[in-house]
Amino acid sequence: MAFEQYFWLIGLGILVGTFGTLIGAGGGFILMPILLIAYPHARAETITCISLAVVFANSFSGSLAYAKMKRIDYKSGIIFALATVPGAVLGALTTDYIPRQIFNITFGIVMIIAAVYLFFHRPTDDQKADKKLSGHTIRNLIDKTGNCYAYSYNMKTGIIISLFAGYISSLLGIGGGIIHVPALARLLNFPVHIATATSHFVLSIMAFTGTIVHIVTGSFAYGGLRRTIFLSIGVLIGAQIGAMFSKKIQGIWIIRGLASALVFVGIRILVMAFF
Repeated sequence: MAFEQYFWLIGLGILVGTFGTLIGAGGGFILMPILLIAYPHARAETITCISLAVVFANSFSGSLAYAKMKRIDYKSGIIFALATVPGAVLGALTTDYIPRQIFNITFGIVMIIAAVYLFFHRPTDDQKADKKLSGHTIRNLIDKTGNCYAYSYNMKTGIIISLFAGYISSLLGIGGGIIHVPALARLLNFPVHIATATSHFVLSIMAFTGTIVHIVTGSFAYGGLRRTIFLSIGVLIGAQIGAMFSKKIQGIWIIRGLASALVFVGIRILVMAFF
């Protein structure tokens, strides 16, 4: 196949990088269904390793942009990232044993469940950072523009969620941001902009781990290296654009955008799996 036929992947990568970084989800949930549709005869593990490698490129680039804004909670992010590693390894090893149709159905259901949760769950504002809640970690951050973020959360809950997110992300090649961002913002009371930035930081470590395992197990042996390179070029550009737009968009619209995208993706994949 001529290199010219891969160039459209750069444009796709820019789209994935922009929207994925904007909502802190890595973009894998956008990329995976497109790859599943564009390459219907490819092995599930090949599609997964391509997506996960691209998610790493996106999250790494986005993390650099968010770091300049001082919106990453590094203390929490490092702990959550370490918790994702065992799950990411297990997920990468599991992918090879799942038939393509079962893979598609699982992917679609996960998307829709996450979207429904985001649509109907409303965060409460009654938790303050100065509350000495048992087992809660208190955090205070000030970003580059001087905005102060004060919040507290249960560390044990965050670690359990991260372990699960690591498994799902590596299994489905979606990066795990669609789990981490809602979990950080809704369950752990992170401000949305801190949640998206910290999620991206965690994703960079999680996706890197899963990608390495996929490479070691030979998933790239079935093709996909060129596609990964062209997509990665696009997401490196798109991630910077998404981080820039995040300064101008309110948190509630980021969450609504994420939920809307998940509904579309979930339904599309389920229709493709059954018909």
